[in-house]
Amino acid sequence: MKRYAVRRVAPASLARMDFSVAEEGFIDCVRPESSEHHPQVEFRLLHDAQAFYLAFKVYDRYVRVAHAGFQSKVYLDSCVEFFVKPFADRGYFNFEMNAGGSLLLTYIEDPTRLPEGGFAKYRPVAEDWCDNIAILTSLPPRVDPERSEPTTWHLRCRIPFALFDAYVGPVVREAATWHANFYKCGDETSHPHWLSWSPVTGALNFHQPSCFGMLVLE
Repeated sequence: MKRYAVRRVAPASLARMDFSVAEEGFIDCVRPESSEHHPQVEFRLLHDAQAFYLAFKVYDRYVRVAHAGFQSKVYLDSCVEFFVKPFADRGYFNFEMNAGGSLLLTYIEDPTRLPEGGFAKYRPVAEDWCDNIAILTSLPPRVDPERSEPTTWHLRCRIPFALFDAYVGPVVREAATWHANFYKCGDETSHPHWLSWSPVTGALNFHQPSCFGMLVLE
């Protein structure tokens, strides 16, 4: 099982957070359904007593951002994702963010796929929480038509622990093990691709908590 150490830091604004002190992770497990375009993706994750701080750096191409707004279909665009599960016996959260900074966020308790779409037990996270999640990105809200040239883009995100508390009860913020996976996708770009940090086995389906790796919070 993959393992990532989430170092504890002093509180700072998202823009001023020093991610160089974080362990470097790589989203480099490529699904065979992908096109020949396999972007190089690095991530870094930190925490303090109040929040996670997450940074992605994407060496990309064929970048497209056609969806904007909270809970839009960002996974169809050039997109990075963080799925995280605070407790073994409860659900997980899927933070999906396109290169323009739009967020899709759901709390999923049973990821069994339904024939009509969706999952057996899930609920979108309330929009009020969007105001408490800060996202900074180096690209504009829309990139359409697609950029075919090589493009390096950055995305940062601050996720308050209070969000997890509201949905699964008080979470352990230090000296704890959570489970998670990190992804890069681009379903409706000209060169679709699906990559993960921890390998995703079986069918092409990122919603497999059994494939999550370990986050060890210092």
